[in-house]
Amino acid sequence: MYFSSAMKQNTFKKEERLCSRLIIGKLFSEGKSFLSYPLKVVWIKSQLDCPFPAQTSFSVSKRNFKKAVDRNLVKRRMREAFRLNKHDFYGKLDSRNEQIAVMFVFIGKKITDYSEIEKGMKSALSRILKML
Repeated sequence: MYFSSAMKQNTFKKEERLCSRLIIGKLFSEGKSFLSYPLKVVWIKSQLDCPFPAQTSFSVSKRNFKKAVDRNLVKRRMREAFRLNKHDFYGKLDSRNEQIAVMFVFIGKKITDYSEIEKGMKSALSRILKML
């Protein structure tokens, strides 16, 4: 299975990225959301055309971070936190045979340390599993 080999490599492949405008639109119109500071999480159960149990996207507001350099730094930290903590999340989704689309939106006003973002990411992933 393709999913298990990528999981062992600790990677974040293109197939895991949420790019479909249709699914993103559906995510914000019908999806469930909650806050896990400094992240807002929007998710929806969905049938995805990929071998992974989840497709993920990351967003940082241009209103709060005017410089692209700062937005990219925060997105890079969010992606890294997800990449390193997705193993249990993927395993539990795979055992339940479910697929979801998730978007993580950074709602903090200042650039945050990686450790704080990772803490928010861990609690967000566990909360999604509880809500399923």
